[in-house]
Amino acid sequence: MGTNLKLSEVETLELYRNALHNAEHQPKISAIMADLGFDSAVIGEGKAILAATRQAFDTNKIEDDETSAAFAEFSGIKTRLEALFNVHRKKAKVVFRKDALTADKLAISGVLPRTYIKWIEVVKKFYSEASGDTTIQSQLARLKITPEDLSAATALIADLEAARSHYLIEKGESQDATKAKDAAFYKIDDWMSEFFAVARIGLEDNPQLLEALGKIVRN
Repeated sequence: MGTNLKLSEVETLELYRNALHNAEHQPKISAIMADLGFDSAVIGEGKAILAATRQAFDTNKIEDDETSAAFAEFSGIKTRLEALFNVHRKKAKVVFRKDALTADKLAISGVLPRTYIKWIEVVKKFYSEASGDTTIQSQLARLKITPEDLSAATALIADLEAARSHYLIEKGESQDATKAKDAAFYKIDDWMSEFFAVARIGLEDNPQLLEALGKIVRN
């Protein structure tokens, strides 16, 4: 994107808005710019491009906020499930410390994976196997893991997967909105680049008017 790196996007939008407003409403600037091809109709074209850029910027901000909210929801549910599963897994490892076959069935042997996809598969297998086997349930009950606990964890898994799907949708929409915003900025940057180039020529002898367009003239 061609936006001035010293300015944020919102600052750039305000610079352009102010420049076009003053070019349209300050009589001397308006007359000089019109004489150089930037009459009210052309300025109107620039304002339309700027309005589209502002809309793209606002849409991107909304999508980013929605993505952040969706991730926070996903992360919160994951944290709750992790805490619950870690306790259940530790208890199960004690209960089945001499029963390697059941330990493998519950996927509690070895190191717990760190990546989400592999981790959630381990979690799902543990609760699926435990929920479907009354013998395992009776043994887990020794350390106060009840069928209700297993059902609650299974429901939390469903909530987590739904939250992750929602987050991924929002993330994709945010990425699309970012691309649209960047394209819009590229277009307005290009248009304003020519506008300011012409303004520097037309207002060369009127530096105070050039500054009214947001361009500081150094002595």
